[in-house]
Amino acid sequence: MTRREFYWAASAAALVPSVAQAPLVVPIHVVLDSRAKWRPEQIGRFWSRIWPEAVPNFGSCGIRLESSVRTGEIRRSPADNPIFIGVVSGAVNMVVTDHIPMVWDKGRGWSGVTTRYDGYDLCAIALDYAHGNQMPLLSVNTCVHELLHALLHDIFEKHPVGVAGQKREFRIDWYATRLWLFHDGAAIREGARSYVEHLRSEAAAKA
Repeated sequence: MTRREFYWAASAAALVPSVAQAPLVVPIHVVLDSRAKWRPEQIGRFWSRIWPEAVPNFGSCGIRLESSVRTGEIRRSPADNPIFIGVVSGAVNMVVTDHIPMVWDKGRGWSGVTTRYDGYDLCAIALDYAHGNQMPLLSVNTCVHELLHALLHDIFEKHPVGVAGQKREFRIDWYATRLWLFHDGAAIREGARSYVEHLRSEAAAKA
């Protein structure tokens, strides 16, 4: 898709009148990593800019992020695999830390990662690299980007490599950009509805 086609499609979507509807509630369980070595201004920026920017972005398409907050931690197993303490079933566990575990990002400085891990839905946010909306299609809000991987069901598939992986990331940034600039999230809400059903089923199964 060319840049001209993108702006034409996004502009057209912005002209479609929105239909009032009850908000779709997505439970977010924020876990603050007690072992993280972030600076005060980093956690301050998360609470004052990054997260407050993400919430209304999703709210514009009728998705309400209902969050709870607790302190947890990321430990390391003898094999250096991460062990997440404080996560729960039936919610997206947004683990706020300073950097993504090395075994996952191989030192590439990822701002976030979202996956199914050890039976939990995890969205890790690395404050050393996380940011708000900066540039359409290229640098969108880290929380929005990572949550979209869950809401659009990417976490149920193995992460593709190479060009296929790049296409998936561009797809997420495309949806995030439309949500940010034009409040167009009809497809996101549709995917989120079935994702919420998954969360409810998972919580019921472990009750």
